[in-house]
Amino acid sequence: MFHSSYIEISRSALAHNITFLKAQLSPGTRFSSVIKGNAYGHGIEEFGQLAYTCGVDHFSVFSADEADRLHRVLPQDATIMIMGYIDDAELTWAIANDIEFYVFSLDRLEAAAKAAKSLRKPARIHLDLETGMNRIGLGTNELPHAADIIIKEPQAFEVVGISTHFAGAESSENEDRVTGQLNRFHLAVRSLRHKGLSIQSLHTACSAAMMAYPETHLDMVRVGIMQYGFWSSPEIYQRYMGISTDRTDPLRRLINWKSHVMSLKSVPVGEFIGYGQSFQASSDMLIAAIPVGYAWGFSRSLSNQGQVLIRSYRAPVVGIVNMNVLMVDVTGIPNVALKDEVVLLGKQGNEHITVASFAELSTQLNYELLTRLPLNIPRIVID
Repeated sequence: MFHSSYIEISRSALAHNITFLKAQLSPGTRFSSVIKGNAYGHGIEEFGQLAYTCGVDHFSVFSADEADRLHRVLPQDATIMIMGYIDDAELTWAIANDIEFYVFSLDRLEAAAKAAKSLRKPARIHLDLETGMNRIGLGTNELPHAADIIIKEPQAFEVVGISTHFAGAESSENEDRVTGQLNRFHLAVRSLRHKGLSIQSLHTACSAAMMAYPETHLDMVRVGIMQYGFWSSPEIYQRYMGISTDRTDPLRRLINWKSHVMSLKSVPVGEFIGYGQSFQASSDMLIAAIPVGYAWGFSRSLSNQGQVLIRSYRAPVVGIVNMNVLMVDVTGIPNVALKDEVVLLGKQGNEHITVASFAELSTQLNYELLTRLPLNIPRIVID
């Protein structure tokens, strides 16, 4: 293997999580796997294929680039939906390959009609509605015009779905805002149907909304962070545990990020370690160099405060995290040796380095840390 670190993805953990999540759904609600951000750092190609073998056949991505990567590795019966960016030049590709995509502006709707007519094949679209998040989406005043464009071009469009996204379903402080959005969504849907629009499905819920607001399940839910084994927020976790008779966490982490000991060096008391003078040895120390640094997703802000696992012991980061190397104190670890496995995230023996603890030390969210893991770190599927 020509890489300084690698990521293991657990097949059994994903299968367990998907079974649990599907059990939370209302009867008849479809499960869409959200794999934007390189599948939250787990690897679009690797995770997409793995999820398909676990019974997932609908996938949500952000961009045409992500859709293309997924389309190349999935069977034809899988559905891919682009929730965000697709350039006008990419519309023809999407339509030709039955890739579904959000429409959140009248310009995009008109461009899709033009591309569809040139191919003599309908664009499979989802009208994304602005209901109160104020990010993207067709506004209430735009809906009549959007409906007219679609109705006047019946051969150009297949309205697969109507969607919106909630602004903070992971926190009860946003409950009024979320319920207001849901009410506005249903009003907008009724107005579109009154205009004569044929709509196949409705979907609004992310992971947090799926757990906290069952009324948002509708025809499909778009599940992101929870399928990877992470709760949307501590509050969503506490809500679930408050009603569960089983006191164990029902989600399992998929990811283990590993490297190895590159070198060992004895450092005498009083010597500084690494760049500058941020860490001085208070006693004779044994230092291990690990070939991972901030260029590989191990944040520089973890200097002198991060930890890794070696031989099932916690080894603290000492000195400044470099671009490609970090140093850890292994003085108290018995029999530490060159090429020993190093766990940067995940489990080794009975010890864990959790994404939550890692993220708190580096002041990152779970989402941010995971999605910053570089694409060129190999992802390896294990049982």
